[in-house]
Amino acid sequence: MPNDLVVILTALNLEYEAVHRKLADPQMTVHKSGTRFEVGTVPGTSCRVALSLMGKGNHSAAVLTERAIEHFSPAAVLFVGVAGRMRSSIALGDVVMATHVYAYHGATSEDDGLKARPRVWETPHPLIQLGEDLARRTDRVGHAPKNGKVPRVHFGPIAAGEVLQNSRDSAEAVWLRQHYNDAFAIDMEAAGVAQAGHLSGLPVGIIRGISDRADGTKNGAEDRERQPRAAANAAAFAVRLAAELIKEAELAEKAEEEEQIVMAQKDRTGRGNGSVVNTAVSSTVGFMAGKVTGSTVHVNAADLKASTPTELVAELDRFREQLTRHHADGDLDADIHHEAQVELSIARRAAEECTADAPAPPKKAALALRKLRGLLADHAELAAGLAALTAAAGDPA
Repeated sequence: MPNDLVVILTALNLEYEAVHRKLADPQMTVHKSGTRFEVGTVPGTSCRVALSLMGKGNHSAAVLTERAIEHFSPAAVLFVGVAGRMRSSIALGDVVMATHVYAYHGATSEDDGLKARPRVWETPHPLIQLGEDLARRTDRVGHAPKNGKVPRVHFGPIAAGEVLQNSRDSAEAVWLRQHYNDAFAIDMEAAGVAQAGHLSGLPVGIIRGISDRADGTKNGAEDRERQPRAAANAAAFAVRLAAELIKEAELAEKAEEEEQIVMAQKDRTGRGNGSVVNTAVSSTVGFMAGKVTGSTVHVNAADLKASTPTELVAELDRFREQLTRHHADGDLDADIHHEAQVELSIARRAAEECTADAPAPPKKAALALRKLRGLLADHAELAAGLAALTAAAGDPA
């Protein structure tokens, strides 16, 4: 089953509240180190969001992103909030999704000036493609807020540093234009989030609503008006993106399940003659069969499909004995044996959960057995038995 949770991180409380308003029934969960997350659902979808306020700065952003990944093992991480713009063509209130993130404070100081030595993290291609597709669809149907103005979503680089940028003429502002003149926006946390995602191997999306020009015109009165609007626009796009990401993952999982069903049916019928072939010569396979001839196990496909949960539990127990025997004989190493036992226990519990109202084993039984087949793919006897057990678990869709 695909992970249905996306982590959304924010740096400011107003950004947190903008996302929080998009969630249904948020519930508090606390990490062992004290970091708090609210986990809610995107209304009308199966997407869950774990929301946290991590504060300002790239260093804390990296630590808390890693903490969120470790705690939730999410499908993706999104960093959502406000930023200053670096291009005049981008309107205040528009949204920028980073194609890549510059950690622009990497540099070397030499006699003839400061030389840029940035680190760069690219947003995964599938996530950018999904964001661009969602933006196009949003533009077609319109998504007007209360003021009637539809914010545009732009895709380009974001620069992330360690200082608040609010000048057009400072030495740093001039240096940024010289070395990062393709940047669309600037903030103080995106590099930390991007690095943590890169190290964990998870997709990370940086989504920023443009609240100021980063050119010296920023002031408190305008911030109180513009920041909430920019945060709301970024939150709206990010939450829709999270929901689309989970929806596509579920569709991909369903397609994979359907393909596995077709493969299981082929396994069940063999080469069109109603048999499953066991490639091991002179071996024992622990599943129900009509008869065994040499190394070929003839299975009645109808009987497998009609197997009761009680029969499936019994077959799983017999298969567990086989695992133990193979491990004792040295044919199965300790790590694979342990992981196989875990998946087998999941499948057995799922089969035991069946009731008179829901007599078919839930799909998690079949999914656990498929994982088990992957673990034991190099063990012909065990893999052959699992082919029939997976079929006996029924259609998981």
